[in-house]
Amino acid sequence: MPVFVDANVLVYARDSSEVEKQRRASAWVDELWRRRSGRLSTQVLYEYYVTVTRKLVPGLPVADARSDVRDLSRWQPVALDEPLIELAWGVQDAHHLSFWDSLVVAAARQTGCAHLLTEDLQDGQDLGGTVVVNPFVHEPDQVR
Repeated sequence: MPVFVDANVLVYARDSSEVEKQRRASAWVDELWRRRSGRLSTQVLYEYYVTVTRKLVPGLPVADARSDVRDLSRWQPVALDEPLIELAWGVQDAHHLSFWDSLVVAAARQTGCAHLLTEDLQDGQDLGGTVVVNPFVHEPDQVR
């Protein structure tokens, strides 16, 4: 079963200043690679790239960040388009989320993901058939 991964999880997997979060996020990412079940959107890739190259201290070298984005592109990223924006507006109205979070949830739905891996939303929250999983509360083997 595919799992949609938010940018914050990918960033923590590269953030050496947050040792425990890095360990847990890396375990999730590694397991999703092993299962071939990670999914994301172009929005997540954009956020990841900007955050690891401009906001992390120390930042990730641009070449490494670009390599990560190329690798993660194998996770079948959902492109931001007009139908996805329409779906996001419906999510925003129904669940009172920010537009950016609504885009993530809409992309997770569009890829058929029953789970959304993020720390930015409430763990266990059901967002119309996509359930939020906090990667720092749950281990990868708890989600199938």
